[in-house]
Amino acid sequence: MRLFVFGMGYSALAFVEKLRDRLDWVGGTTRSVEKAASLLERGIAPFLFDGTSPGDGIAEALAEATHLLVSIAPDEDGDPVLLQHGGDLEAANLSWIGYLSTIGVYGNHDGAWIDEYTPAAPLSERSKRRLEAENGWLEFAEETGIPVGIFRLSGIYGPGRNALLNLEEGKARRLIKPGQVFNRIHVDDIAGALEAASLRPDTRIYNVTDDEPSAPQDVIEYAAELMGVAPPPAIDFEKADLSPMARSFYAENKRVSNARLKDALGYSFRHPTYRAALDHMFKTGWR
Repeated sequence: MRLFVFGMGYSALAFVEKLRDRLDWVGGTTRSVEKAASLLERGIAPFLFDGTSPGDGIAEALAEATHLLVSIAPDEDGDPVLLQHGGDLEAANLSWIGYLSTIGVYGNHDGAWIDEYTPAAPLSERSKRRLEAENGWLEFAEETGIPVGIFRLSGIYGPGRNALLNLEEGKARRLIKPGQVFNRIHVDDIAGALEAASLRPDTRIYNVTDDEPSAPQDVIEYAAELMGVAPPPAIDFEKADLSPMARSFYAENKRVSNARLKDALGYSFRHPTYRAALDHMFKTGWR
């Protein structure tokens, strides 16, 4: 297996580590020279790519790749990978492509349960761009016959990004908006879901999210209980000082089903709930 990754970030690195024993070679892109050096230290061939022009050496790497993961957000011009390297991908001999998207493409459903059959109705501009990028990759799959899995991720957390660390650093906030729920996904389960899909290549959309959508304050309160500390004071959402982006997340309220991921791929979650994940990180490390 020769894996190329556009956007070697948090989730993609977890996928690489999950596949280490199966990889003959792995390469990935970054925007910075400093990050490129750190990738090289981890045994990942680095390529610089900022999305505005083809990256040096990427066409040659894609020609030798068997699997591709795309973890780069689209911009106002569209998906940078398709724009800059679409022709190279058409000429490649790939057996699977994974595209990381977001459950934000569903928009708001006032707390109702939804699944992959629910029509997308994105609210924010960034989610509208994601949906356009998804459609671009689905069209690419139809035109080339290369299987493309679309993975709609919920709120990502894991070591270095979690409620325990936020409490420890004094950054946790307990915002209260009655009726609001969010889905989440531990980075281990993103890696596990991608691995399962790569073993059964298919052009299909999957929701990658845990079993239990819940109120954001519940996560903070449970983490505080584990640490034996008092939770931060409750803050009324309507009165909270939030950035426009942070406030926009609360405009979307839905419960997202992961049944297809379990049924179609036979995937079993390592961290099916936020409580299971926080319990694990509290014992093994959350930094």
